[in-house]
Amino acid sequence: MNLSALLSNHAAARPDHLAVVVGELSLTYAAFDARVNRCANLLAGLGIGAGDKVATLLANCIELLEVYCAAAKLGAVAVPLSPLLRPAGAATLIRDADSAAVVAGAEAVGSLAAVLRDILPADRILVVADDAGASEFRDYRALRERAGAAEPPTPDVDGDAPYNIVYTSGTTGLPKGIVLSHRVRALYCLLFASAYRMAPESVILHAGSLVFNGAFLTLMPWMYLGATYILMPTFKPGPCADALQRHRVTHTMMVPSQIIALYNHGAFASGALESLEMLGSVGAPLHAEHKRALALALPGRFYELYGLTEGFMTHLDRGAPADKLTSVGRPLPFSQMRIVDPAGNDLPTGQAGEIIGRGPLLMSGYYKRPDLTAAAVVDGWLHSGDVGYVDEDGYLFLVDRQKDLIVSGGVNVYPRDIEEIAARHPHIAEVAVFGVPDDKWGETPMAAVVLAGRGESDAEADPEHIARWINERVEAKYQRVHQVVIVDDLPRGTTGKVLKRELRERYGGRPA
Repeated sequence: MNLSALLSNHAAARPDHLAVVVGELSLTYAAFDARVNRCANLLAGLGIGAGDKVATLLANCIELLEVYCAAAKLGAVAVPLSPLLRPAGAATLIRDADSAAVVAGAEAVGSLAAVLRDILPADRILVVADDAGASEFRDYRALRERAGAAEPPTPDVDGDAPYNIVYTSGTTGLPKGIVLSHRVRALYCLLFASAYRMAPESVILHAGSLVFNGAFLTLMPWMYLGATYILMPTFKPGPCADALQRHRVTHTMMVPSQIIALYNHGAFASGALESLEMLGSVGAPLHAEHKRALALALPGRFYELYGLTEGFMTHLDRGAPADKLTSVGRPLPFSQMRIVDPAGNDLPTGQAGEIIGRGPLLMSGYYKRPDLTAAAVVDGWLHSGDVGYVDEDGYLFLVDRQKDLIVSGGVNVYPRDIEEIAARHPHIAEVAVFGVPDDKWGETPMAAVVLAGRGESDAEADPEHIARWINERVEAKYQRVHQVVIVDDLPRGTTGKVLKRELRERYGGRPA
């Protein structure tokens, strides 16, 4: 059960079907398959084969898709890294993954040149650039064009062989390499194509970072079905709305900040989303206020996925009852979920505890870290570190992350409860609540707010007014925010999750 032949099969069965659109570049399956074969043969010529790691430091581009598909054909292991990593962080992960080659953008290579020389031979460092001729490293595009377009030999890999090492975003500490097998990715193909009601005629748009594991929720069904994939180089609400309308997109998965930006831009009211059959949210909780607005603007088309790259997920289907809209759905098929107390005992319906789960999407483990794997997966159950409860119908309702818990005067305060209130304010586009030190209470809630609509000069968008507005509506005194700060944007990792540890550090809170 490996992924090696998926693209080749589409190129043979429907060569003229539109496969990929990236900016002005449009490729049929025959044309894209030839490019991928050239990439695979280039890598094979460097000695890359089954089990070898190929790291990438690329923004969204056709070359990143080529490497993903070429790795599948070779049985190599794709290691997608964010091009926004600082040199020391990128070097750490390239080494940690035992990378045999690196394919990187010119900007990333430029900042990393000194450390890359110490990690790999120059001929294993491939630069993707409009003009890479002056680089001390090798020009990926020129080498790809010189490589043969013949199908590479079928690799001898089974379903348990690794296909990806995906590094965590580091929201709570040093990133860990999550090993995901061909079998797991093949099940992504099947389970998510089914869950999102995709077909070979579907048109899928991806506007987020392609190195984020959430990208694979639609990328793998595309690879399996032979649908059409529209890759946005960057996300901006206007161009994204235009692309959704121009390509008659049927399926897209976005992080909440992108969905909110599209909504505020007016795309929902403009008719740009009329072709959509699925708008999915992933990567961070979407607040109830925004969910209700989406349900009105796009009835019967909203999906949400909660889960961990490590391998447990729940799915809120577009057909879920209206009273389940604020949940994150039920476990995927073949998966199980429990809510447990700190001792591992099951908790009754309606009582909050840690979410743990198991199923066929479970990682092989953290790369070279059996100790961390054993701590995360206990007796086959993945421990999420998230707090939630289930209702009588088995729907999961998130409460918060354990690591984001604020302990104020000995009382547990969940930031998400406060964020749900704040999200209802007419001038708040996004909000993050976190704990900062307090001499009397130990910790107290603070809110960072991104404004929508009016500017800071508006009286109702004044930080003190917003703080009063929130504090008049929270259920308990210990949930009151002691301060609101207005920010241009919230700090985020590659996945789109808000980095609350950075906010805590910025405003005097506890370090991660």
